[in-house]
Amino acid sequence: MKHPRRCGVLAALVALVLLACLQIQYHHLKVDLRNTGFASATQQSSDHSRNHWGSRKTATGTRGLPRGIVQPHSDMFLRPLWDHSHSAAANHKNKNGDHNALLAMAVGISQIKNVDTMARKFLNRNYAVILFHYDGNVDGWRHLDWSDKAIHILAHNQTKWWFAKRFLHPDVMAIYDFIFLWDEDLGVENFNPRRYLDIMVSEGLEITQPALDPDLSTDIHHRITIRNMMTKVHRRIYDNRPSMNCSDESKGPPCTGWVEGMAPVFSRAAWKCVWHLIQNDLIHGWGLDMKLGYCAQGDRTEKVGVIDSEYVVHQGIPSLGGPSLSRKTSRRSLDLRTHIRRQSSAELEKFKERWNRAVKEDEEWSDPFRS
Repeated sequence: MKHPRRCGVLAALVALVLLACLQIQYHHLKVDLRNTGFASATQQSSDHSRNHWGSRKTATGTRGLPRGIVQPHSDMFLRPLWDHSHSAAANHKNKNGDHNALLAMAVGISQIKNVDTMARKFLNRNYAVILFHYDGNVDGWRHLDWSDKAIHILAHNQTKWWFAKRFLHPDVMAIYDFIFLWDEDLGVENFNPRRYLDIMVSEGLEITQPALDPDLSTDIHHRITIRNMMTKVHRRIYDNRPSMNCSDESKGPPCTGWVEGMAPVFSRAAWKCVWHLIQNDLIHGWGLDMKLGYCAQGDRTEKVGVIDSEYVVHQGIPSLGGPSLSRKTSRRSLDLRTHIRRQSSAELEKFKERWNRAVKEDEEWSDPFRS
């Protein structure tokens, strides 16, 4: 008689062999079914979905829509509640078909007289105007006859870079050929926006600013922004001081390929890049000016320039965080300006750190302006 323990081991081995055989048979059956065109319901559904959606390119988030209904862009044209034959968009194109432009400014009520002059210059050319109110006072602008033609957005104590990041997304700005992102303290007596844009186009410029009147401007920080009365446009300066050393050999800021942050003008393509360069939390924009040339759609020494024939006056009035023009400067206002400047300096260092870290971490990126 066989030992019971040996019988148990033998039975276990037989069971394992049978299990292995069954698995092999199942695998072969699965392969045969696939080859003859029989797939599981889940796989068929997955394949159908992939064929249905993957056969065409669609904008992000629109895969469930027919292509003809998708509108990927917007604009800042005001639309009437009725009678669309007189819409702002139609009037805009009829009067000014070759340039679509938008002027955006962060404004306070203390600068209403100056902003009024600026806005009229642009609205008379049928360009769009958007005012970002940082002091909470929108009603104070209602008496101006053009107020209802402008877009008004309110957020307390925010800068134009904060507003631009949130309300001037490239998809909204796509209708505009040019974006003016200006400070509110600019004198425009000698500035014509239509002639300015004609020069941008004829010179092949993507990022510009109007030159500053050296006699009337009270706040000039960089020589390259000063008007040259002998030229229509200048793209570089010459300065042999050791601190500058600007010559024909110079390839970047502050000698060439640079504009200041007070009155930049961007082409559509340049703005799409600049918007992504603006840091969401660094609201003062310090440091951006040194990197704008990377968005110039080419050689920044050629695509970035200062337009001399259409120039402005920089009045240098610190309105945001500063005193009202109707009151004497208070100690509190001076303290606020000090805090703002410290914050701006701190943000500059953060921006530099982020840029350097991004350059180091992105192994696929190479600096097009590295000498």
